[in-house]
Amino acid sequence: MKHYISGLDRGVLYMLMASFFFAVMGAFAKLASDSMSSLEVVFFRNVFGVALVGYAVLKKPMEHEGGKPFLLFFRGFMGFVALLAFFYNIAHIPLGDAMTFSKTSPIFTAIFAWLFLQEKLPKTAWLAVFIGFAGIVFIAKPSGFMFSKTDWLGIFSGVGAALAYTSVRELKKYYDTRAIVLSFMGVGTAGPLLLLAVSPYVNAPELDFMLGTFVMPQGIIWLYVLGMGLFATLAQLYMTKAYGESKAGIVGAVSYANIPFSIGVGLLLGDALPDFITLLGIILIIFSGFLVVKK
Repeated sequence: MKHYISGLDRGVLYMLMASFFFAVMGAFAKLASDSMSSLEVVFFRNVFGVALVGYAVLKKPMEHEGGKPFLLFFRGFMGFVALLAFFYNIAHIPLGDAMTFSKTSPIFTAIFAWLFLQEKLPKTAWLAVFIGFAGIVFIAKPSGFMFSKTDWLGIFSGVGAALAYTSVRELKKYYDTRAIVLSFMGVGTAGPLLLLAVSPYVNAPELDFMLGTFVMPQGIIWLYVLGMGLFATLAQLYMTKAYGESKAGIVGAVSYANIPFSIGVGLLLGDALPDFITLLGIILIIFSGFLVVKK
């Protein structure tokens, strides 16, 4: 019992650290977005991860059954487009709001697991879905039942991440974890390069979240880029350690500390305090997430 409590404490501590590091990563991404497109920010966010995971693979080659290349690509592609939406929102709305939208992914994951993996969804989970959608509406505050562009992208950042996470459940039966991670970071590195190459030939202002011009970082911008890569890696590391130490439900609930951390860091960067309706929406999404991860 004492050993279990010790592991629980470490799991909670590691996830709190990961949540804080994710918030700091978001801050560096927001600062970098003042000088480069969100597409380029996504590139730098992933290229560091490719180098680190690639080095790990060289040190210890992967051993897995394989056989699901299209599903592997789907995981990488959905994670990439969700990240495009997420980093665009980091650049254009308060950091706490962008993080809250992304934390709706457990709600959508529950729905997709029910739809595609035939997992049972109890009444409490359906209640969580309803509460989560109410929270999204409170944060978005649609005018005349119309969501803004950043609202739609925020919702998609949760949906895309959920589709990616749902595919991971199946992929883990066939692939080394590092192969699954590389599918995400590899697409997230090659995808921006491709989009940056075609952007000069596309005139579509409404697609600015996936278009951009490459701008070589200068001076302090390199610090922002390196800080983003470093804290993203640290966050991933401690999140993995957290899930290894304690139950997924407990660790998943603690991960919502990312939202207040992001609000606090956002305030330091000049974001306004969330108004009452937005704060209520954030609380509803956190509560719905607790209900989902409890199951």
